[in-house]
Amino acid sequence: MNKKELIQKVAVASGLHASDAEKAVKAYEETIVNAMQVGEKVVSSGFGAFEIKQIGPRNGHNPQTGKPMIIPAKQIVRFRPGKRLELK
Repeated sequence: MNKKELIQKVAVASGLHASDAEKAVKAYEETIVNAMQVGEKVVSSGFGAFEIKQIGPRNGHNPQTGKPMIIPAKQIVRFRPGKRLELK
């Protein structure tokens, strides 16, 4: 399902006009992005949680030259699904 299809399904399920459903989906996404940018954890009970995870520096190699290098530390966003997303 792509974003356009998601918006249509939200509109039908909620009884909103498609443009209002699009605003709601965009607002939901923007709220999560803004929370992640300031390091907050976002939990939607039963659905799942978005959180920042620190990845430490690690050893690697340059695939073109084969020389060893250090891959720098970084932050990633991790999604942990809730009970409602368990596949049966």
